[in-house]
Amino acid sequence: MAYRPPFLITDSVLKSIADIEEMVITWSFETREELNPQLRRNNRIRTIHASLAIENNSLSEKQVSAVIEGKTVLGQPREIQEVRNAFLAYEEMSNWQPENLQDLLKAHEILMRGLVDEAGKFRSGLVGIYKDQTLIHMAPPAERVPHLIQDLLDWLSKTETHPLINSCVFHYEFEFIHPFSDGNGRMGRLWQSLILSKYVPFLAYLPVETVVHKQQEKYYQVLGACDKAGDSTLFIEFMLDAIKQAMAEVV
Repeated sequence: MAYRPPFLITDSVLKSIADIEEMVITWSFETREELNPQLRRNNRIRTIHASLAIENNSLSEKQVSAVIEGKTVLGQPREIQEVRNAFLAYEEMSNWQPENLQDLLKAHEILMRGLVDEAGKFRSGLVGIYKDQTLIHMAPPAERVPHLIQDLLDWLSKTETHPLINSCVFHYEFEFIHPFSDGNGRMGRLWQSLILSKYVPFLAYLPVETVVHKQQEKYYQVLGACDKAGDSTLFIEFMLDAIKQAMAEVV
């Protein structure tokens, strides 16, 4: 029997999908074109800044922009490398397929290049997610990771569920598995953007991460609540709301 991640499609989920689809139609009708290059670039900078800030990168949005432009920035070398890597990964995103394992590993290799020894490779040991030195999630054993990720990718390639839901489910399940020794958070957010971009191309430049960053505490609370519930329903509702908020700022 094929693997299917557990989740429910609630009235809240259906309403969010309808709202987002209406925004997409409005955008397509009013612009009849992709985002202009400057807006794409600005949104990409906001995305990278927010996604890395969630991981405690202290560089400002202005500094992130300067790093991307190749300017000299006073900051920790690791944080500057994180920005360079993230920019390369997001720029490469259009060449990847969400259900392709090699693309997933390549994305992690780019994101974590020069930051961890295991860039582009699944973890070999146990990992947990800690908040204030308290364990809030213990990931599955390392030997199960390849099988769990392949099951998730197989589901993604075959599911007929709405892509908006799929993007949220994948994001949650990816964080639950925590397949890498580091960089799982930024990878999960990158891959959700990739899935969204295959649904509507301009969503590749939607800075959903800025909304998540502003609601970071709730983001982790919802992840924890889903762990306890045993399904990703609450996370789907949270992320669809974040997508709506991000679209409202752009559309």
